[in-house]
Amino acid sequence: MSTAPIILVPGFWLGAWAWDEVAEDLRADGHDVTAITLPGLDSADADRSSITYEDHVNAIADAVNAAPSPVVLAVHSATGFSGYAASDRVPERIAAMVYVDTAPGIAPLDPGFDGVEKPMVWKEIEQEENLDGLSEEQKETFRQRAVPVPGGVVRGSVELTNDARRDIPSTLICTGFTAAQYQTYARDHPDWTFLAGIPELRNASWIDLPTSHWPMWSRPHELAKIIGDVAKAHPGGAR
Repeated sequence: MSTAPIILVPGFWLGAWAWDEVAEDLRADGHDVTAITLPGLDSADADRSSITYEDHVNAIADAVNAAPSPVVLAVHSATGFSGYAASDRVPERIAAMVYVDTAPGIAPLDPGFDGVEKPMVWKEIEQEENLDGLSEEQKETFRQRAVPVPGGVVRGSVELTNDARRDIPSTLICTGFTAAQYQTYARDHPDWTFLAGIPELRNASWIDLPTSHWPMWSRPHELAKIIGDVAKAHPGGAR
């Protein structure tokens, strides 16, 4: 049985490597999987000064267009913004979206951010994010491999113009917060840009997977199964 190709996009500070365990499981189950590293996140030494939010949107759209058929596009954390914008560019090439502890955000994330780049600050991660289920080794790997995010990505935006994005089947996997919390926060805080696209979705399903904000490390096998099941639900990339 053919299934939709899968594209995995990591969140802030991460490269394609963050998906290694999930990708391995998916490939073992017969899926066509591509994990991507977004512009400026390939190396701590990269020049991030001219990289924009639109560059990230274009990189995701280019990966979608390069696939042999419509894809399952899985985005994590802050790439809920650029992933949703990419779905506005190429909705006909996306069989389904998977939001991994994120939602369809509508940029800008932080229009007032004026830095060249946004480094990962571990103290802030400990204070603000769910770390349940992460081993000390995984935390150390994260600290060692984290790459600053281009500042242009944090403050940038693009116009959303294609209403077809709203009809893409979208699965929201809720880990650090529950599905009920996501839906309540989106309803009660329409000004929260990272949840702003939730009311726009016309074909959304919700899955609770209680664990860290990085389930690709804390519950990789369960996450892979959910993403794989979405791909199996769209044989040949049809929707």
